[in-house]
Amino acid sequence: MIKHDGDFGMPGSLAQVLADVGAERAAQDAMWGIQDLPDGTGPHGEAAAELAKQETSAASSDGSLTWRHILIEEVLEAFAEDDPDKLRAELVQVAAVATKWIQALDRRLSPGAAQDSGDR
Repeated sequence: MIKHDGDFGMPGSLAQVLADVGAERAAQDAMWGIQDLPDGTGPHGEAAAELAKQETSAASSDGSLTWRHILIEEVLEAFAEDDPDKLRAELVQVAAVATKWIQALDRRLSPGAAQDSGDR
């Protein structure tokens, strides 16, 4: 079994992205304080989530899959969830895909980095 460290082919990249996210979260708290808002999610989002899944699957099948497809699918799956535990799990997936996309951008911007394969 191959061990994956989440560095996406660039040592230290996961720690850097998470540090950047942490800094942004601190800036949000400084600007807005603690925010206790309703989720605004639930079954009313199921049709959009299903459509996003279909579009992602079609794009994967025809070779046109993009990070946008993957992230939108994960976001819309979160929007369709009203169970707090399931919503949390979906939001973790959103954060993970966004993190991996950032790492893919960083790899592209890094001199001599291998090209991203676009995998999840």
